Amino acid sequence: MRVVIAPDSFGGTLSAVEAAEAIAAGWTRAAPSDEVLLLPLADGGSGFVSVLHAALGGRLHEVAVTGPVGGVEVTAHWLRVERDGRVTGYLEAAQACGLHLVGTPSPDTARNATSRGVGELVAAALAGDGDGGGGGRAEVARQASGQAGARGLDELVIGLGGSACTDGGAGALAALGAIPLDAEGRELPDGGAALAHVAALAQPPRPPAGPVLVLAADVDNPLLGRHGAASVYGPQKGADPTVVAELEAALTRWAGVLAAATGRDPAELAGTPGAGASGGLGAALLALGARRVSGAALVRELAGLDAALDSCDLVITGEGSFDWQSLRGKLITAVSGAAAERGLPCVVLAGQVEVGRREMGAVGVAEAHSVAEHAGGVRAALADPAGTLADLAASVADQWSGSR
Repeated sequence: MRVVIAPDSFGGTLSAVEAAEAIAAGWTRAAPSDEVLLLPLADGGSGFVSVLHAALGGRLHEVAVTGPVGGVEVTAHWLRVERDGRVTGYLEAAQACGLHLVGTPSPDTARNATSRGVGELVAAALAGDGDGGGGGRAEVARQASGQAGARGLDELVIGLGGSACTDGGAGALAALGAIPLDAEGRELPDGGAALAHVAALAQPPRPPAGPVLVLAADVDNPLLGRHGAASVYGPQKGADPTVVAELEAALTRWAGVLAAATGRDPAELAGTPGAGASGGLGAALLALGARRVSGAALVRELAGLDAALDSCDLVITGEGSFDWQSLRGKLITAVSGAAAERGLPCVVLAGQVEVGRREMGAVGVAEAHSVAEHAGGVRAALADPAGTLADLAASVADQWSGSR
């Protein structure tokens, strides 16, 4: 039997590559005569750049940018790929403002986490910086809004997902020159909570003069409301109900200011699918004129998932938690959809499974298995993420493989 193993990352425990290797190790242990193909994937969140680098090659550029909390620098990368006569840059927001960079999320980190580093990373890519060639926060800020030129980029693709912030992209825009101000014209501090006092921007958000911006989102949530950035994703970033309400009100005010600065209708901007991705960073990129695509669908195309599935019998995918958020444009639905188009069974291995059989069947998933349940609890699964995932894969292989 030919098996394609195409998982996403498992939260902060395993990268997509590590998850694929663990599944393959368990599968081949139980079914050594099966042929397995490892195809780690991503949907815009953590691992987006590394997966595309593995699939497309290109050159990685390293840049020091502001992290999500405390003004501490973190290392991020953008990828330059020359293909079919075009030059494309790829970066992921999670490298600059990812939840994994926070440590233990709390109400304070939920209020104050910033996307500033994403703006710095965008500016570095527009300027062609990295690898010690003059990146860094001060130089990146000086070159904001593409003032140094795009240096040959035809397109800049920004992967969104896995962020620690709920600042509506205000920090990213500040790094690009569109600084949020209060009613007295004072620059606001970073963080979503500070947007409760936003009144204007120092200058309108300016699309780059060179490349086309593409927003590759892992979800299709709007900015506001019960399906919005604060309500849905605030709690996993440390926000309690009081902070969720505080951030929702701040983002509502921010949407009005951002829309006024760009001549758009606030309701239209806030309600656009993907505006709520990465804590509202999607809304800021839409204001910059970005075109939205599904991050999962983009990786599906660039990594060659369809060609791999054309010659296989079974596809295995997975992520840290297979829940209802997984059904809103994340990787599992892209993989299961591609499998369904070919009449192939798709099996999900996830850290935890919260989706019912009817829901998973509706998106083309034949069955789903929980690592935590198989290992005897979340604590046991987290104590050895790769080992317990491999053990689960071996158990599933016993059920599916014809090589016993």
